[in-house]
Amino acid sequence: MTDVDNAAIKQKETRLFLFLIVCFFPLLSIALVGGYGFLIWIMQILTGPPGA
Repeated sequence: MTDVDNAAIKQKETRLFLFLIVCFFPLLSIALVGGYGFLIWIMQILTGPPGA
């Protein structure tokens, strides 16, 4: 590989890293927490609140 190819690959990796850190992981964490909350909400609709 040439230096130009290495520079292009490094730039793509940097962009991918920034996308993952800035966009993907925060959205994934919001989706996981929201999904867990939805699961608890549905369980409480079906089985009633805790201690009831």
